[in-house]
Amino acid sequence: MRRFAHGLVSSLVLALLCSGGAHAATDPLAPAARWTAVTTGQAQKPPMGWNSWNAFHTDLTEAKVLDSAKAIVDSGLAAKGYRYINLDDGWWLKRRARDGRMQVRTALFPSAATGGADETSFRPFTDRIHAMGLKAGIYSDIGANNCSQAFGGPNTPNLPEGTVAEREVGLYGHIDQDIKLYFGDWGFDYIKVDGCGIRAFGADSPRVKSGLYRALPPLIDVEEIRRTNIPAVRKLYQQVADALRKTNPDGDYVFSICAWGSADVRAWAKDVGNLSRTSDDITPSWTRMLANFDSAANRPLYAHPGSWNDPDMLFVGHGDFDEHHLTEAKSHFALWSMLSAPLLIGYDLRNAPQPLMDILGNSDIIAIDQDPAGNQAVLAYDTDDVQILVKTLSNGHKAVAVFNRGLAPADVTLTARHLKFAATSPVTLRDLWSGTTLPAFSGETKLHLDPRQTLIFDASGSRALADGLYLSEMPGRVNPAVDGVVIPQPDPTIHRMINPWGATTDTGEPPAYTGWGGAQADATPYRQALRVDGRMFETGLGVLANSRFEVRADGGFRRFVAEVGVDDSTFDTGDVVTFSVYGDGKLLATSRPVRFGQPVQALRANISGVRIVELVARGKSARNKTPTVVTWGNAALLKD
Repeated sequence: MRRFAHGLVSSLVLALLCSGGAHAATDPLAPAARWTAVTTGQAQKPPMGWNSWNAFHTDLTEAKVLDSAKAIVDSGLAAKGYRYINLDDGWWLKRRARDGRMQVRTALFPSAATGGADETSFRPFTDRIHAMGLKAGIYSDIGANNCSQAFGGPNTPNLPEGTVAEREVGLYGHIDQDIKLYFGDWGFDYIKVDGCGIRAFGADSPRVKSGLYRALPPLIDVEEIRRTNIPAVRKLYQQVADALRKTNPDGDYVFSICAWGSADVRAWAKDVGNLSRTSDDITPSWTRMLANFDSAANRPLYAHPGSWNDPDMLFVGHGDFDEHHLTEAKSHFALWSMLSAPLLIGYDLRNAPQPLMDILGNSDIIAIDQDPAGNQAVLAYDTDDVQILVKTLSNGHKAVAVFNRGLAPADVTLTARHLKFAATSPVTLRDLWSGTTLPAFSGETKLHLDPRQTLIFDASGSRALADGLYLSEMPGRVNPAVDGVVIPQPDPTIHRMINPWGATTDTGEPPAYTGWGGAQADATPYRQALRVDGRMFETGLGVLANSRFEVRADGGFRRFVAEVGVDDSTFDTGDVVTFSVYGDGKLLATSRPVRFGQPVQALRANISGVRIVELVARGKSARNKTPTVVTWGNAALLKD
């Protein structure tokens, strides 16, 4: 589905803005002395399961879903962690006129006919899912109408029925009512909330003009971030989060935000929901997979236990990732696991070929995705041809994926430095596809990749930093609570493919995903090497001035160390920046004011017993209209 947004209407925008803003602090750089990213809900690890959309679109039935759930159990996938069975678009009949209660389409879900034509309930369905030892998920939209109503063709089955008002099945105006129904009465455990209703139903929409739907002033413009009302979008999703917490005091829920990387969700979704889509919909094509992968690959600092980047559902089994393209299918699955992405199967499992089930059921690669440390992989080598991703695991090993993006074979040198292992000590690689262990190497080793192949290994060796961790090795412990981005921009590093929903009749596909300039591990916010006064740093955090990192030390380290300065790639060469380190809210160390072209300053702080370390880089200007790029070089937590 290709989704377009149109102009904003001021009345709704102003109303939302006037009632929003509760999340804004008086001084966002003041230490919070706590971890502010989401920890509520059941997402300490990325959720795993199955979703109906890629398999059936709106043509789903109760039998299809239950058969898929049975296949998950019978195949052993449930025992490997796939436990959420999620309904997507197509389940609803209408919103009942007399009281606004949602009605299930009983022609598709006969068990929902519990009390007459307009008394329906999903409780018998969710009870059956729960009896299988699984969890149940449901789909909605943050607007009044949904995505299929916005972009479905004339033959799209199972669109909502009834009057214009009865066909308004989204959460808008009914958030508390619907969440209570879905989670309290019907017993769901997971909700995906799309954003088409605040994107595609402006007064100039042909479907609105025809009288099919009522206008709702768009808040999201995916083509231009300047025309998106970011606070208003955040406020609506925050209301859903509040309703979920109220309805689920036991915290047994997952909240998936689907705003496709727009509305600057990079900056705030980690504080609101458990998952955040980083791109528009995936399709079963190699180039579209690249685009979705790229949208999440540069965001490891924005993923943590409790809140994850979501490059969309798995398309293993379809198109370029079917049983005739196992190399591509393996790459897709391995890359999503390195990203700590949700592993949601989007395939009709009732007749799945065994080679595809073997990919989806690879326990070693599932373990990489589900590793309890919660570190998304960091790009250790990055080109348009080959990428090397490295992920620190809870047992001290590293997962490493070597990814050939192109159509030609590639010879790649993997080094101990890529892994942040000591160059003089042996490194052992275990191939997670074959299970074989390669001969140990010191320093570097040569690897050969076929086109579109991804090699993925468990790597063991001696750490280069013997008694601690570089912050870039543990992004799951680092939260860019404030990343200094004032003007969100499109990201030029995301692969641009032929528009999968259109043709080549326009001028092409411009970079359209916002978030460029966010905090990075081992790179500047604009993917340059970290460099201060001519000195390069192989490891560290790159961020804009007027930023604040939260780091979970959890009382397990004794010292924080870093070498700080204004990065040589900065746009503003006249700014003056002061770097400060806080421990549980108390100032522990601060730098002298530093300018562009001045040498780094060493920062040291005793953090014995400290649970939350906060790193603040404060520029002289309160707003980075011309960004000041700063570097926390060699930033690390040490145990000695």
